[in-house]
Amino acid sequence: MSTPNILIAEDDAVLREVYVKKFSIAGFQIRAVENGQEAITEIEKEKPDIVILDLNMPVLDGFAVLERYPRAARAFPIVVLSNFGDTKNRERGIGLGADDFFIKSEMTIKTLLEKVNMLMKARQMWNK
Repeated sequence: MSTPNILIAEDDAVLREVYVKKFSIAGFQIRAVENGQEAITEIEKEKPDIVILDLNMPVLDGFAVLERYPRAARAFPIVVLSNFGDTKNRERGIGLGADDFFIKSEMTIKTLLEKVNMLMKARQMWNK
């Protein structure tokens, strides 16, 4: 089986670096971008196994990426990360097809890694 490919779209350079390091150590192949337009470009180059998507990014935000890749039209899960803790943004993200939604201040890298591993296992079971 090939190494799972994760696309991380995060405009905060420090967080992006932390995610890349932790997921690389966990055995994932990582591509990292800093805005929604770069995320779309990378998805078009090579479909990822999973996307970790920040909502508040320059150029195109995470909502635009979700709109571009609705759940029914994609074969990969999207986990949304946000600084916005309000119900409106959560409902919009889930409504646009996010497979999960984390508030950055309320999550740990360990929790995020566990969610990604769970989604990857579910995806492997589905594709068998």
